[in-house]
Amino acid sequence: MAFQKAVKGTVLIGGGAIATVFGLSQFSQYRNKHGALVNVQAAEAVTVPIKNDFPTREEQILTLKNTPEFDVLIIGGGATGCGCALDAVTRGLKTALLERDDFSSGTSSRSTKLIHGGVRYLQKAIMKLDFEQYKMVKEALQERANLLEIAPHLSAPLPIMLPVYKWWQLPYYWFGIKLYDLVAGSHCLKSSYVLSKSRALEHFPMLRKDKLVGAIVYYDGQHNDARMNLAIALTAARYGAATANYTEVLRLLKRTDPCSGKQRVYGARCRDVLTGQEFDVRAKCVINATGPFTDSVRKMDDQEVPNICQPSAGVHIVMPGYYSPDNMGLLDPATSDGRVIFFLPWEKMTIAGTTDSPTDVTSHPIPTEEDINFILNEVRNYLSVDVEVRRGDVLAAWSGIRPLVTDPNSKDTQSICRNHLVAVSDSGLVTIAGGKWTTYRAMAQDTIDAAIQEHNLPAGSSKTIGLLLQGAEDWSPTLYIRLVQDYGLESEVAQHLASTYGDKAFEVAKIAQVTGKRWPIVGKRLVSEFPYIEAEVIYGVKEYARTAVDIISRRTRLAFLNVQAAEEALPRIVDLMGKELNWNEQKKKEQLEAARKFLYYEMGYKVKSDQLTDSSEISLAPSDIERYKKRFHMFDKDKKGFITMLDVKRVLESISVQIDEKTLHDILNEVDLNKNGQVELIEFLQLMSAIQKGHVSGSRLAVLMKRAEENLRQRVVIPVDRSGGGL
Repeated sequence: MAFQKAVKGTVLIGGGAIATVFGLSQFSQYRNKHGALVNVQAAEAVTVPIKNDFPTREEQILTLKNTPEFDVLIIGGGATGCGCALDAVTRGLKTALLERDDFSSGTSSRSTKLIHGGVRYLQKAIMKLDFEQYKMVKEALQERANLLEIAPHLSAPLPIMLPVYKWWQLPYYWFGIKLYDLVAGSHCLKSSYVLSKSRALEHFPMLRKDKLVGAIVYYDGQHNDARMNLAIALTAARYGAATANYTEVLRLLKRTDPCSGKQRVYGARCRDVLTGQEFDVRAKCVINATGPFTDSVRKMDDQEVPNICQPSAGVHIVMPGYYSPDNMGLLDPATSDGRVIFFLPWEKMTIAGTTDSPTDVTSHPIPTEEDINFILNEVRNYLSVDVEVRRGDVLAAWSGIRPLVTDPNSKDTQSICRNHLVAVSDSGLVTIAGGKWTTYRAMAQDTIDAAIQEHNLPAGSSKTIGLLLQGAEDWSPTLYIRLVQDYGLESEVAQHLASTYGDKAFEVAKIAQVTGKRWPIVGKRLVSEFPYIEAEVIYGVKEYARTAVDIISRRTRLAFLNVQAAEEALPRIVDLMGKELNWNEQKKKEQLEAARKFLYYEMGYKVKSDQLTDSSEISLAPSDIERYKKRFHMFDKDKKGFITMLDVKRVLESISVQIDEKTLHDILNEVDLNKNGQVELIEFLQLMSAIQKGHVSGSRLAVLMKRAEENLRQRVVIPVDRSGGGL
């Protein structure tokens, strides 16, 4: 009854307030101006022909070298840079794009995976009467709708729950969320709604029950960010843009304008990172779209220019899928330090983040233990006490650097607007800075408009609204069924291919290897618990992947989902890439080492290993120590004080369990802290102590020894697959 009264009161108060704040006339104007834009079939308006396929990287490099002059040269292969390339080339401009690493290797692959207008920005706009923030939210909501339409295989609406623990917050949050719907207008994905406590717990059973009043559910979009970025790049390449990853800009080329007498930028000196070869790329206009590295490129143009970007680090963690429902996210609107935390299902896992703190610009940002624990503590505040939130369940962690537009003297990144800025230098360098993933297309449009005006380029208006991206043209929600029926793929693998490659999934299926099994007929997995198959590595090379890191982090998302699984898959990935790219043994070894270093530092493997070291404390009760000693001595029959692979093998054989030597070696190596080829009693006790404290989970040796102890009398087969335990 109290809940119904609160809802009725909320509706009366909120409804009147909404009408007062915005007015029906503004809403009507917004609908008339923008309502039909997303439905425009931009592809019909594009006069530039699109190729059936995109050129090889080698062909793209030749085009860059041999073209006398491009209209536009874009530096940066993130979402904004690739968006600029697509916008320019579809206007008929001769377009080039250079990326010193891989497409989406920076911030664009390390986001929260949301396509959103920004609920908290709307709150700031209303509370501070900030019209600029309001316009930014309005624009982002339009772009959200467009992005969901042009890449439906890579994106989808996601309901997000905002739990309410105080009665007075119900009308407050309801009002804010309804404003969000209203500002979206015709682009509103689905109308938000209120849930009672019981209904909220039905949708999100892991939620903390005590003091829960109810919840509000609203809708935003979610996507596979790195694959979306790649789809933009590949679409631009198919329209004729010369795009090249692993091509570094060494310096800008300048010459004196005979009319004005001023120095003008007319291209860049580049280096193919893979071959070391240097060459010039000339263009009428150069665009700087380098995200956090914006100021470094601006200083290539003018050493004295002040900084316009203040970088902010955002850390995310990935946990097992059982921490969240399959299709419901969670928003914590007010964390202990005032930040916002999202808790979202993604790729059948759970992603939580983000933090927001000042940082230095680096190509290799590293997640810290402090940030990981901050997120875990906030998650604990919202989940039921029945759910033990363990540090050991962190499967991956990463840090991304946001390129926020700010006054150089500002220190507080949390109050900075995420809006974008287009600036043109005296020498004609066009810089696009700031913004957010969702508005990449609008940012690109503004940038190319500025480039056309500054350099008198022969081009019309933007044609990218409604322009379908790579894989979207013939995609349908049931496409995966054809993959199962026509090729004999597992249903899970087929769904993954369809949602990753869209209508290009058939090209991957055609090169999938025969398994030799009754079912599935084709599609060998890289690791057992994820639907990524070996054919994706081969296809990834076609998609310009040139390193093992490209495959594990951006062509597949394995590194972002489980770093241990990614490490297991690496040897096979390197072998497959080696055959495609003619790598010798030394090159394969280098790729393995580079990928392991990436996982160790940038994806959270280091902070995982720090949870269990040879200096870890043993915090066990005396009874637990005795119990674990007995278990250990069951394997250490000779009382040597350590166990070896032979000891484990002997016990397993006594209960009729066979495990290959490589797997046994890997299992012991996880606990062999001093790396002397054996597991000592103290190391085993350190492991069990870390497990008890929740710092480590899913240890294969711990599970194996426990099950062996239980089954010595029963002779039951022991499973030895790597568990779902995390960092």
